[in-house]
Amino acid sequence: MNYFINLAGGWTGFLGGAASGALIGLFFHRDDWLGGYGSFPRRMVRLGHIACWGLGLINILFALSCQAIARSTWTDTASVLLLVGLVTMPTNCFLTAWRNAFRHLFFLPAGSTLGGILCLLVHWMVAP
Repeated sequence: MNYFINLAGGWTGFLGGAASGALIGLFFHRDDWLGGYGSFPRRMVRLGHIACWGLGLINILFALSCQAIARSTWTDTASVLLLVGLVTMPTNCFLTAWRNAFRHLFFLPAGSTLGGILCLLVHWMVAP
């Protein structure tokens, strides 16, 4: 199995980062936008934007790394978990900017991303 889905997901994350940056860039000039520069909602929107780029890059690096290693249950699990992180982290950031209660769900994207990275590292440690 190749990990084309992680490669495509990563580039889609980049697209989401560029699109969200263009959209929120329309309002950055307003000092009071989302409560001002240091406000929690504005910080969450910025974090969601950068999460698209960062987790997109992690998925691309994962897909490229998997071309040099053997496939296993560990890498298949890592693939799914990294994609879950890519989708849920920006989504959770934007939802938290909208409604503060969504902040309690950050364990989902953080845990899935952490789990994906750990699965890849375990694969390298136990691979023959």
